[in-house]
Amino acid sequence: MTVKTYPSISSTGDELVCTAGFDEAGNWIRIHPVPFRRLNYKKQYKKYQWIEIDLVRNTSDFRPETFKPQYIDAEDVIIFLDHIGTKHNWRERKEIVLKNVYYDMNKLIDSV
Repeated sequence: MTVKTYPSISSTGDELVCTAGFDEAGNWIRIHPVPFRRLNYKKQYKKYQWIEIDLVRNTSDFRPETFKPQYIDAEDVIIFLDHIGTKHNWRERKEIVLKNVYYDMNKLIDSV
């Protein structure tokens, strides 16, 4: 996980957060909706933390990178893995974030 938005109130009255990050291949993945503050404090993941979570495609969103948690209210739904630190001028973070960089807009569009 690399990004967490500020919580916003949904049309159902729930407070939701959009989070985003990368999968193992370096592809963007967006997870929405996440009732982040309703999660047990021990299940609130940090930025730049690898997590495992069962996701399903969020068909209510047109973006192909958007998924939603399959079981957000179940116990042990999120498994915490390593935290990616900032040592050596953010080397580990750069290896992930800069894996798929495009310098040509046409190539970026064609990849979708």
